[in-house]
Amino acid sequence: MTVRIGVEEEFHIVEVETGLLVPRADTVLEDLPAEIFTTELQQATVESNSGVHTSLNDLYGDVISTRRRLDAAATSHGLAVVAAGTVPLARTADIHPTAGYRYRHMVDEYRMVADEQLICGAHVHVDAPDRDLTVRIMCEVAPWLHVLLALSASSPFWLGADTGYASWRTMLWQRWPTAGPAGCYADAAEYDAAVQELIGSGVISDAKMIYHDIRPSAHQRTIELRICDACPRAETVVLIAGLFRALVTEARERLERTGVPPCQGRHEWLRAAAWRSARSGLEGVLVDPRTRQEAPAAEVVRSLLRRVRPALEAAGDRETVRELAERALADGSAAYRMRRTAADQDLLACTDLAIAETRGAAGLRRRTVTGAARPVPRLGLPAEDEVPGSHPAPIAGG
Repeated sequence: MTVRIGVEEEFHIVEVETGLLVPRADTVLEDLPAEIFTTELQQATVESNSGVHTSLNDLYGDVISTRRRLDAAATSHGLAVVAAGTVPLARTADIHPTAGYRYRHMVDEYRMVADEQLICGAHVHVDAPDRDLTVRIMCEVAPWLHVLLALSASSPFWLGADTGYASWRTMLWQRWPTAGPAGCYADAAEYDAAVQELIGSGVISDAKMIYHDIRPSAHQRTIELRICDACPRAETVVLIAGLFRALVTEARERLERTGVPPCQGRHEWLRAAAWRSARSGLEGVLVDPRTRQEAPAAEVVRSLLRRVRPALEAAGDRETVRELAERALADGSAAYRMRRTAADQDLLACTDLAIAETRGAAGLRRRTVTGAARPVPRLGLPAEDEVPGSHPAPIAGG
């Protein structure tokens, strides 16, 4: 049976005319259903929770429908939303945290780390009812997660400057004490004990502050991918969800068949591989998990496709994922597209591009990006007026 998947997407709120990040989450959320849309630490961010799906086509329809509802709510207030790791134009002094004891405590405890939490990610949940197996799967798939980060890379700019990175969000995110590789554990009891030790140390206040690249959900019977930037194109979200489900499925079947193998993912090289992906995106070299040596990004992505091909075929995802992966390699990362637009025009045009891609629009409000648009892969996706507007019960985030 094909396992279910769901996604959480975080969105920046920007002012339409200036492109500046603004603290207007409560305003945007006024007329949106709380079971699907919610606040985050900073008032410049809104999160959406998809329903649960077995089909990538259904997931895509859900994501598109959710984005349209959120965009309509923002537009009615002269605002727009951007799905990207960071937005080019922001001033930290302009942003304030969401009300509530938990967020107030985080701001007081972590100071500038929390103050500069002006970043957005895309999280994928995959059903994993056996928690002991879930914890072992984390170790098995960890060596490949940085490839998913490279596919998602969408944060080259920070506070008006080019960082030189494809995912500057990753560098900001890794300042939190529990961010990065999850480590390997024998079973759920060992993992839970490690979490309780961290809480007992006073470094974090609850299990929802486990910010590892991958984790068992604190509230659902799922395994959650957390390493990725938010993605301007909905198709990239679908690609990453399909690949992550395949990685989890392949690891689960192998563990059930062969038992617990030796740990393959030492912390230092996993962190180094994530740094390489954050620096290069799809436009340079990545660390090949098979050799732990550098290799062209396209070669590493295609080796991942070969590794999970049986799982993709079993889920009926192979052609969709392969076409989306090849498109991603041909078009380049979102970071590359944003940087190219900024170089040709300016940072406001770059923001326009991110808004347009988040909306699924073909062009920009003010300007047109040089170059012909590529055709969308044939996903069997619903037409615009056929996208469903209702959601199944959402997978809750942490």
